[in-house]
Amino acid sequence: MRYSFFTHMQALSAATFSRHGGASEPPYHSRNIGLHVGDDEARVLRNRALLKEELGLPRLVSAKQVHGDSILNVNWLPVADVEYADHDALMTNIPDLGLMIQQADCQAVMLYDPEHGAVANIHSGWRGSVQNIIAKTVAAMTAAYGTRPASLFAAISPSLGPCCGEFVNYQQELPPAFHGYQAQPNYFDFWAISRDQLRDCGVMIEHIEIAGCCTVCDGNYFSYRREKVTGRFASVIGIKSSDAKVQKK
Repeated sequence: MRYSFFTHMQALSAATFSRHGGASEPPYHSRNIGLHVGDDEARVLRNRALLKEELGLPRLVSAKQVHGDSILNVNWLPVADVEYADHDALMTNIPDLGLMIQQADCQAVMLYDPEHGAVANIHSGWRGSVQNIIAKTVAAMTAAYGTRPASLFAAISPSLGPCCGEFVNYQQELPPAFHGYQAQPNYFDFWAISRDQLRDCGVMIEHIEIAGCCTVCDGNYFSYRREKVTGRFASVIGIKSSDAKVQKK
């Protein structure tokens, strides 16, 4: 089971995968892709291999996410899957490379630049939103690839929804600019925050797709808020080599 994005873009493989269809045992059942949560490593690597098979991407690059704003430009094709330390966004213009974000309520925000054949995948929890890692990644793509924000397509994955996004200490944790995004007292709409951060750095609203699926409510996804001890599901985006030529819009 997966939620597919950019389905009209033949050059891409991009999806958020559910927790189902993997090899892990409880409480990580069954497609846990997180190596850092206490699951058996061999099972996790099998689950990651299944992602590559389904997406048709021979390599995965991921990061040990730290809720920061560091962005890694992957400008080479690794000889094997690799996970780098201390990054929360990945970007590349190399075909056959899947950029993977690990989730259990935080957003993955996936970006595609069809003019320059480049993609990015952003881990954006509330701390990433406060640091506006979305705008920083768009700026990094502009610097590295010549990306025009107005040409970008963006997708916001299944993640914490406004129905469950409770922040009782929001006065200390969230900046005043976020306070107007309360769906009800103490509950915040981070889908709308990310949408507006994309818009504010030049992405067209009609180019932004929001899954609108809350991972706390939907048991098909791992949720830290719901379960505490749990696995991680994956959002992956990559350029397929057979269609890697630049698409002019």
